Amino acid sequence: MTPTPVESVSLAESQHRVLAEDVAADRDYPPFNRSARDGFAARSADLPARLRVIGEVPAGRIFSAVVGAGDAVEIMTGAPVPAGADCVVMVEHTTRDGEYVVIDRAGETGANIVPKGYEGKGGSVILSRGARIDYASVALLATVGFQSVSVFVKPRVAILATGDEIVEDGATPKPWQIRNSNAWSLAAQVRRAGGTPVVLPIARDVREETARLIGRGLAEADLLLLSGGVSAGKYDVVEPALADLNAEIFFDRVAIQPGQPLVFGRARGKFFFGLPGNPLSTMVTFELFARAAVDILSGRSDAPLPISLARLTRDLRHKPGLTRFLPAWLEAGSVTPIPWQGSGDVGALCRANAFLIADPEKPEYEKNTMISVLLK
Repeated sequence: MTPTPVESVSLAESQHRVLAEDVAADRDYPPFNRSARDGFAARSADLPARLRVIGEVPAGRIFSAVVGAGDAVEIMTGAPVPAGADCVVMVEHTTRDGEYVVIDRAGETGANIVPKGYEGKGGSVILSRGARIDYASVALLATVGFQSVSVFVKPRVAILATGDEIVEDGATPKPWQIRNSNAWSLAAQVRRAGGTPVVLPIARDVREETARLIGRGLAEADLLLLSGGVSAGKYDVVEPALADLNAEIFFDRVAIQPGQPLVFGRARGKFFFGLPGNPLSTMVTFELFARAAVDILSGRSDAPLPISLARLTRDLRHKPGLTRFLPAWLEAGSVTPIPWQGSGDVGALCRANAFLIADPEKPEYEKNTMISVLLK
């Protein structure tokens, strides 16, 4: 699985894209010793003292004279520190007395000064290929003079929901049918992961039709996500349809709940995931498995799962044997399980902001135990 091609986009369009090049500083940052505070630039060896104020320097200006023994220069945040001075004393710690300033505390070399080149040396890499561009990255790119930047093309991810029980968006379902929510939740997850979703028509439980739509998804996209039809039921036709396309299956089951029936393979040179059809199973397996594929295709160099530890607010019991991802609410380092009615309970997940991760070999957790948590 290799990243998509590279394109150039404007700085305004670069947020959330993935860098396809290393970005180097065009000069030292800061390009001078910069004052980090409003105050007075002085020699630390002189302090404490009553010093003669020989001038001032606001941001955007320079002070051409040298600060000598017994001298001080009034300075503003962001201004270049004058030659001869090796510290800046915050204005709150000074008392102005006409042409003099009284500083009643010792000075420390380098205090309140950001040294030249501290944030980045000229020519050094400050953003690496494979990094996701966020608002801070945009600021840094603008700082070093970029008006456009090379990024990886967003991978196209085809989404194919399967099943006779599903109706298209906008249709009125019969009593035994459901609306196609999985395609749209997956489309949202694909966008969040940095891809471009391509939602295909629903594949009915007919082997030939399913094979045709799978072939279309493989042809039109960089990655294919199928939803439903991957269990062992009589009418689950996805795997037979994949066999018709000579698909190579790498695995077809994982030891998690929700989401046990999960297929991963390759056909016609493209990778695909067969995700289970129950909504929570679909969402969880995308986050645990398919998102990594979107990251790789997007050119990301490092995209770990957002897993942390939190303290349980009550006892927790679960059936051992599977790693379970249970809807939960995470707040201030504590996590509370949310009651749910199985992998079709989308409402429970709407009330959650995280998943508890219950160990397959630990069926009981006591209140106040630390447990792993996956952010939603």
